[in-house]
Amino acid sequence: MKPDPIDELAAQSPPAPPPLARELEAELGSLAPVATRRPMRQLVMLVALSLAYGAGVLAVVTTRRDAGELSIGWVVGAGLGWLLGFVIPCHLALVPRAGSVMPRWRLAAIAAVVTAIAFVLLGLAIHPSGPSSEHYGAEHFVRGHTCLEIGLATALVPIVLGTMFLRGALPVGARWIAAALGAGGGSLGGLVLHLHCHVTDPLHTGLVHGGVVIVAALLAAAMVPRAADVR
Repeated sequence: MKPDPIDELAAQSPPAPPPLARELEAELGSLAPVATRRPMRQLVMLVALSLAYGAGVLAVVTTRRDAGELSIGWVVGAGLGWLLGFVIPCHLALVPRAGSVMPRWRLAAIAAVVTAIAFVLLGLAIHPSGPSSEHYGAEHFVRGHTCLEIGLATALVPIVLGTMFLRGALPVGARWIAAALGAGGGSLGGLVLHLHCHVTDPLHTGLVHGGVVIVAALLAAAMVPRAADVR
């Protein structure tokens, strides 16, 4: 009796897959699960490490010599303002809305702009002083570059940490997210300057201390999106 052709085909071994198919199969077999972002944990890490770094910077540059001559309410209140200016923009830059994975770039943009303007106006409008305070005046305004450097050096750590945490997570609104991150870092720099600098004329406290927020936001907006892109 002649064997059935279907039975003959069923008994044959399947042909070996081509080399590319075997390589693809091996690659798929070696895939490992990727850890998802944990934004709140990243925010806590950023805030804790940045505050520790800021405290180290303050220990190096020392606290302001006129601190005991100023109202404790103003020192604490303005310090809390700078602290909120650090935490809120960083929170909006790192933590998406509940149930979403997309960054809140519109709110981050508003936070960056409001923070920058608010601290410039605060420094121009409110600048209490004591007998040990110093006043540069307009003719010596350029001497404030040291505070600008200290503030930007302090802002560097939260900006770098935020960039690391946001790698591959900025599909839209990247520059505004980066600006918020920079404004937050600049506010940390402003907090250090608030506790360190005894110069109290309005041009210095407004345009230099507040200017740290603006410069840090602009620098972050220019550099962070490229650094955070994993392509």
